[in-house]
Amino acid sequence: MFYRARLQAAAALASLSLLAGCGLLSDNGSEAEQKIVVGTTSEPSTLDPAAAWDNSWELMRNVFQTLVSFPTGSTSPEPDAADSCVFTDRTSTAYRCTLKKGLKFSNGDKLDAEAVKYSIDRIRTIKVKGGPHGLLGSLDRVETKGDGTVIFHLNRPDATFPFILATPAMSLVAPSDYPKDKIREDGKVTGSGPYLLKSYVPGGKAELVKNQGYKGFANRKNNAVTIRYFKGSAPMVDALKKNEIDATYRGLTAEEVVNLEDNKDENSKLQLIETVGADIRFLVFNPEDPAAGNPAVRRAVAQLVDRDALVAKVYQGTAEPLYSMIPKGIAGHTTSFFDSFGNPSKKKAKQILVKAGITEPVAMTFWYTTDRYGSSTETEFGELKRQLEASGLFKITLKGLPWKKFQEGFTKGQYPVFGRGWNPDFPDPDNFIAPFVGKESVTGMPYDKTEITRHLLPQTRQESDRGAVSKEFEQAQNILVDDVRLLPLWQGKLYVEAGEDIGGGERALDPQTVMQMWELYRKTSW
Repeated sequence: MFYRARLQAAAALASLSLLAGCGLLSDNGSEAEQKIVVGTTSEPSTLDPAAAWDNSWELMRNVFQTLVSFPTGSTSPEPDAADSCVFTDRTSTAYRCTLKKGLKFSNGDKLDAEAVKYSIDRIRTIKVKGGPHGLLGSLDRVETKGDGTVIFHLNRPDATFPFILATPAMSLVAPSDYPKDKIREDGKVTGSGPYLLKSYVPGGKAELVKNQGYKGFANRKNNAVTIRYFKGSAPMVDALKKNEIDATYRGLTAEEVVNLEDNKDENSKLQLIETVGADIRFLVFNPEDPAAGNPAVRRAVAQLVDRDALVAKVYQGTAEPLYSMIPKGIAGHTTSFFDSFGNPSKKKAKQILVKAGITEPVAMTFWYTTDRYGSSTETEFGELKRQLEASGLFKITLKGLPWKKFQEGFTKGQYPVFGRGWNPDFPDPDNFIAPFVGKESVTGMPYDKTEITRHLLPQTRQESDRGAVSKEFEQAQNILVDDVRLLPLWQGKLYVEAGEDIGGGERALDPQTVMQMWELYRKTSW
């Protein structure tokens, strides 16, 4: 029968965890062979954590370890490769981790304190543009004491540092296989995570097998996982219906979600699991572009975009309008853009442009990625073009590229306006502001807003009670509204679609919305 689950409360998580153990045994009582095939449209852009600040984390979470991590249901980092981690001072400037004993990488090398230091230091040495070194702005140096203790000395108080260490970007790598000053590019992985990467074919699939030497928090409910990478959602869903794959994550279009819900008889052997997501979509304006660099042009666009129509026409209830860079469900969320611009208005947009001396339609090119965020992205940008051109104030050209080439372009500042998505590194308001400002913005373009980077963010990072920093983040969002360098569009929901015989989908997405493949299993004896 068609089954739909919504994952929204701790109570639901608790009850689901009791169910997760069901069906893991074969009829004779022995452990069944558990092999799962998962489809996605989100292919890794790199296999090296030092270069990854994107959905490459989906694979990395499953083949690497971090010192601390986010098990399903957790709201703060918990030990993974570490046995324990604590701040050793009241100012949150020294963070000490003691490692589990006997850890080894898949090549047999010891995972010790020096390997941890090497893994973190190489991120800052290589310093990939748009890469995760931007997360380590508060790190001064890494100290080791013996084989088992690592101390992170920070250059300023940073209560979010444990959250940063929990991101897959901080994955621990074997020094003998990863050059200290350049990215590893042989298509292989040497980690200590729940799985080993047996093989990887770019654009094809990743074969994961159980790591017998793994020592961490993950309770693996399967023995092997194949991740298949699809160019679009339609062939992925078709493969699911033909039983060629067992589950999907990332890339379902709104039409496909609605089809599953509206045609329950036809899809009776499938289940749809809905998770409240914190992923967002937004436009980025290039300040070096003649048109997009004009604040009046950016404000006119902000005055015209109709988020309600965008969500209704393109996403059909699978997303909701977003008027803040910080989404609903995260402390500090506001409706700043609505408060400043109100409902879409051609009259107000024209007044903004005329006041700036602009009387002719503004020509701009909007860029988007064709394969990173699902097949609906092209339709979304078509709707944005329609809305802006309907006002008579803009002439929009649309261009799309596959993610790798698209990423190369925006990190070089080649696009006047482009669309980005953001899945949180960790569930904290800091992670919806800090990555987009400063000299090392993840957008690829510097945005050194000193009031945010030198005052508001440092203030919030001194506060270990993350629920007490809403006021500062509201101020930061008001600054972003004044500049309109970033224009939030919508906040999405996450869906896992799976065959009726697959369990664990309710627990598979961690608080970073990264798929924990080890939670999936095949029910064999209900």
